[in-house]
Amino acid sequence: MRKDVRILLVGEPKVGKTSLIMSLVSEEFPDVVPYRAEEITIPADVTPERVPTHIVDYSEAEQTDEQLFQEISKANVICIVYSVNNKKSIEKVTSHWIPLITENTDKDSRVPLILVGNKSDLVEHSSMETILPIMNQYSDIETCVECSAKNLKNISELFYYAQKAVLHPTGPLYCPEKKDMKPLCIKALTRIFKVSDLDNDGILNDNELNFFQRTCFNTPLEPQALEDVKNVVRKNLIDGVCHNGLTLKGFLFLHTLFIQRGRHETTWTVLRRFGYDDDLELNQDYLFPPLKIPPNCTTELNHNAYLFLQSVFDKHDKDRDCALSPEELKDLFEVFPYMPWGPDVNNTVSTNDQGWITYQGYLSQWTLTTYLDVQRCLEYLGYLGYSIIAEQESQAAGITVTRDKKIDLQKKQTQRSVFRCNVFGDVGSGKTGFLQAFLGRNLMRQQMIKEEHRSYYAISTTYVYGQEKYLLLHEVFSDFDFLSDADLACDIVCLVYDVSNPYSFEYCAKVFKQYFMDSKTPCMMIAAKSDLPEIKQMYGCSPLEFCRRHRMPPPQYYTCNTAAAPSRDIYTRLTTMAMYPHARLRCMCTCNRCTFCLCQNFLNSELLQTVRAKLAAVVLRRHISQADLKTSTFWLRASVGATVFAVLGFAMYRVLLKTR
Repeated sequence: MRKDVRILLVGEPKVGKTSLIMSLVSEEFPDVVPYRAEEITIPADVTPERVPTHIVDYSEAEQTDEQLFQEISKANVICIVYSVNNKKSIEKVTSHWIPLITENTDKDSRVPLILVGNKSDLVEHSSMETILPIMNQYSDIETCVECSAKNLKNISELFYYAQKAVLHPTGPLYCPEKKDMKPLCIKALTRIFKVSDLDNDGILNDNELNFFQRTCFNTPLEPQALEDVKNVVRKNLIDGVCHNGLTLKGFLFLHTLFIQRGRHETTWTVLRRFGYDDDLELNQDYLFPPLKIPPNCTTELNHNAYLFLQSVFDKHDKDRDCALSPEELKDLFEVFPYMPWGPDVNNTVSTNDQGWITYQGYLSQWTLTTYLDVQRCLEYLGYLGYSIIAEQESQAAGITVTRDKKIDLQKKQTQRSVFRCNVFGDVGSGKTGFLQAFLGRNLMRQQMIKEEHRSYYAISTTYVYGQEKYLLLHEVFSDFDFLSDADLACDIVCLVYDVSNPYSFEYCAKVFKQYFMDSKTPCMMIAAKSDLPEIKQMYGCSPLEFCRRHRMPPPQYYTCNTAAAPSRDIYTRLTTMAMYPHARLRCMCTCNRCTFCLCQNFLNSELLQTVRAKLAAVVLRRHISQADLKTSTFWLRASVGATVFAVLGFAMYRVLLKTR
């Protein structure tokens, strides 16, 4: 909505421009009328639309043409005043005033015009027969009002219509010649219909209509009022109502009817609630709400956003196969002005055997977009109507900004759900194969991928000690002399070399020494193409010895040349290292059976966390003096406590072992 409205009154001398303004302000006809009234401002709480309104008068006797042109350029709406008993003043409307205004306004942003017939108290007939042809000739004319400054007839209505012409203009919505809504208006209302059609059946049922009414006008429709609306549509349109619900045709017909009956503020209220501006484009403030992201923090979708995206998926997965076919995906993105996902997305996330994006792949792509480009994610959620359907203030309510990574390292725990792994390796080392294997594609399936559809990202879920996490793999360009900060910023580094190429490992060693040897980022060496014969690497030491020297886990052998989907264990290990970068993991498995895994589960259990919290509280509450430390009673209690804790810990370990 505009912050204010500026109304300019022009016309021939003696037609009553100044009298109209003074009658509005004083609510009585003035005895003495000056040549020109001073600019007045009507406060927002006095106007029907709750917008401050400035009313500006023009006097040929006191102002120059240059001043007039300046006022025309500043005006939001111009009232051309004529006298109903003066034919010459009516003729001047078309011969002088409309051409003058047209010459001094931008062609791309025409100012709405209001024709004002003053002094209606002096005649018994109406001037509308003369004015109607003029209104039909000029599309910029919003309406015509006949009034009288002397007996205060239609004075308030005049300025209300002027304000309405600015705040709720007819021009962008309706074409009088065709007697139909304009294409941009139809496009915007069609998107609103699709967003409001929560079950995607092409019909707005009673629940959806009530939700729509409550969203736009803060009040539900009474059952009888709802039936009356549908009856109006039934009488005028054969296929406007189907299965007792409103179709798209019926929805568009209703808004056409509102506009034709002069109630276009209803349509504008709906359009603005769904984010549209005066040009029927989605407002930038709607698409990109403010979101502060401090340094070293990442962005993730929160629980509410995932629930919303799940409902959008279910809404468009018509065959209930937990995957989106090309037709279903196209239907989902019909509310977008463009297709946001290209063919590379199918090689970034999980797909089914037909190459269609699965439910898990769909959520993964949204997670990827949120992590890499949160502004784009906000834009996409805006197109889907997240803030409206989820009843949130803006799309930013669906985003979680994680805390600084340095705090995670200090506290040795993280609340993040997405971890980034940058994959380095020489040309032909198997980086792309490593990324695609994460998505369950063996070498045979990878060979079917077209080069132009290749993706440098892969994202999917892994489970670390029972917790679902997203692992984002990013293939970094091989020329390590030109690595950017974005290439180096990650949670874990993956160094891939080809066991069958004697010169492949050297690249990994150089990257590690130049960029990661002194950093706190954990690194893992991947011996790719392990199905091929291993050849000695032409480097000063073997990969195993290199890892030992630099306190890295031993090289992990891996191949994607398998009959079935490649193993995912290596990716779980990567996620585990990313979650616990401070820990020197002696065990590289996540079997949940070995001692390390069982101890990790025990340490992460709620029982132990509760015991630790209570012990800490007791220690803080009770002050132990130096004298107490020397007494035998204190040491006896400490010994007994330690013994009990050890027995309980061993018993818990045995219980966990039995359950596994």
